[in-house]
Amino acid sequence: MKTIFFEISPEDKIKYQNLLQNQDVEYYEEKLSIDNISKAAEADILCVFINSEVKRYIIDALPNLKYIVTRSTGYDHIDGAYAKEKNINVSNIPSYGSNTVAEFTFGLILNLSRKIFQASHQIKEGNHFELSKLRGFDLNGKTLGVVGTGRIGRNVIHMAKGFNMNILAYDLFPNAEYATEQNIKYVTLDELLSNSDIITMHAPYTKENHHMINKDNILKIKKGSYIVNTARGELIDTEALLLGIQQGIISGVGLDVLEGERELKEEFHLKYSDEHNNIDYKTLLENHVLINIPEVIITPHVAFYTEEAENEIINTTISNITGFEKGQIQNTIKI
Repeated sequence: MKTIFFEISPEDKIKYQNLLQNQDVEYYEEKLSIDNISKAAEADILCVFINSEVKRYIIDALPNLKYIVTRSTGYDHIDGAYAKEKNINVSNIPSYGSNTVAEFTFGLILNLSRKIFQASHQIKEGNHFELSKLRGFDLNGKTLGVVGTGRIGRNVIHMAKGFNMNILAYDLFPNAEYATEQNIKYVTLDELLSNSDIITMHAPYTKENHHMINKDNILKIKKGSYIVNTARGELIDTEALLLGIQQGIISGVGLDVLEGERELKEEFHLKYSDEHNNIDYKTLLENHVLINIPEVIITPHVAFYTEEAENEIINTTISNITGFEKGQIQNTIKI
């Protein structure tokens, strides 16, 4: 079988080559798109990352395709339902770096609560030690609202207890046993929004979760609260987020993901590719507004990016591919 990788760094290419010796494999640094689909024409197995959108027209253009592997937990960039119709299996990395992302989440929380980024920027760019704009607040005794209590959310809760924070949790499928064991309280989303000092997003992205925070509930958020999102950008309506900041409801935001993130990354190339005719320019503009707000910290989707998590991704990806070749399909996505 021929396996073709996209979005693969030169460093990772070497690691995969060592683990997939004597196999028919090709590697490309760029993301898969309609512009370079010819490179994947002979693929039996397609291995991609989050910026390669494997939609219906991509699947239809690959006549030999039998298996899609994404080197990520999220798989909203793949049309899994259509792949299933075509008898093409799709697998993901069900869990990696759950502690890694949780640690990064607290990095953002601490940056917001203690203004670490602003303090560093002031020294480097302003060259002064004025403290008047750098007063922060303690996490001790504050209430953390955790949206989504999967592996990452639970690790965040564990860390929050080390800071002596109170916990409110929301999940579409609350785990009563876990709540009892950890002495946490599941509440409705509205209750969480109105009673949390800091809200942190850890839900997967699904159609049901689209714009969990939106223009209808943004005004219910406790005045002066902070929002952190290291999950998926589409969980939050960007326009609603800007509204909350402008009205003084939200005091600060830490984002490792953005709605319309893929388009923002490629903004420079938009006019050169037909692939982006359906771009949401409204969200793109709103993201630029967010980037320039001093109270907003934005990082380039790096919460997962540690040596340990990357090794876990590589090992699971290899296991998915070799398992499929042996007729043992694993880590199949849920449609």
